Amino acid sequence: MSKNPTPQEYDEEDAIKFIINYIPSEIKNKFSEDDINYIIDIVYDYYDSIGLLDEPTASDAMVEIDEDEMIQYVLKNVKKDKNLNAEFTNEDINFIVQGELAYCDSIGLFE
Repeated sequence: MSKNPTPQEYDEEDAIKFIINYIPSEIKNKFSEDDINYIIDIVYDYYDSIGLLDEPTASDAMVEIDEDEMIQYVLKNVKKDKNLNAEFTNEDINFIVQGELAYCDSIGLFE
């Protein structure tokens, strides 16, 4: 039996629930599930921009995720969106991104 669990498939609804449970209680009710999903979509745009979502090949090197760079990417995209109902602070984005990364870790996505 392997020490490392087999990675599970990413489930958006599970990710949203995980993130809502992960973020501090003072911001839990500040955002809807759609708001959290919006941030997840931007995070995946970031993953795509660094090649993390490309099909792996034998010659692919390990891709490092720069959390600070990812948070800045999300912030920049949130600020560009004039139609967004929620107002995210830098701290809010940081907690949501950390929650998304924790969810990915919990399912073994990047192992």
